[in-house]
Amino acid sequence: MHSLLLVDDDQELCDLLASYLRAEGYQVSVRHTGLEAAEALAKNSYSLMVLDVMMPEMTGMELLKKLGGFNSTPILMLTAKGDPVDRILGLELGADDYLAKPCNPRELLARIRAILRRSEATHKQAAQTNNNTKSTLQVGELTLMPGNRSALFGETKLDLTGAEYTVLELLVNSAGDVLSKDTLTEQALGRKLTAYDRSIDVHVSNIRKKIQQLGGHKDLIINIRGAGYMLTVESYQ
Repeated sequence: MHSLLLVDDDQELCDLLASYLRAEGYQVSVRHTGLEAAEALAKNSYSLMVLDVMMPEMTGMELLKKLGGFNSTPILMLTAKGDPVDRILGLELGADDYLAKPCNPRELLARIRAILRRSEATHKQAAQTNNNTKSTLQVGELTLMPGNRSALFGETKLDLTGAEYTVLELLVNSAGDVLSKDTLTEQALGRKLTAYDRSIDVHVSNIRKKIQQLGGHKDLIINIRGAGYMLTVESYQ
């Protein structure tokens, strides 16, 4: 049974969503502040955390900053409807995906299932990789270890979120070829690309920044307007 951590200061909404998700077979723990969530994460392991942005004591954004990307629990942010700033900032701080409030419980369930499917698929891939003699993927100075879902640039570890790692692995596996945002969204986030959805753009931007901080070329990953993203081979030379 998957264990979910639901964090929102709206107690009535939490009761509704928790009841719905439990009926769907999930084990759900509820917290109403960021501080309570931080304590819960320190003591327990969860399959996924659903995290509201606006809360007392410690906001969702502040909790993400506190975690600093080191917590391995996938995070689905709940953001204010029509507020792209919160969505982009949440992704930049380490959230895997977002959903605007008010949300339909069925849509929330679909997002949760998509993230968990991706997480389970990567665990299976890691297990298969551990049994395979080819344990690394390498293009230029980039080295990916699918077995533990970690990456290096040169000799230095890249601190990537789960979603960022998946996006980078897809780009590395298709180095020199363009991957559309539709493909990246479906394969990395487990859902269809929708209008005004900038999730992949933010994840790619985060990866670029982290690589550049380690001395990587600014055009290592390029945007082909109207087509998608490509990990370039020429920039390594």
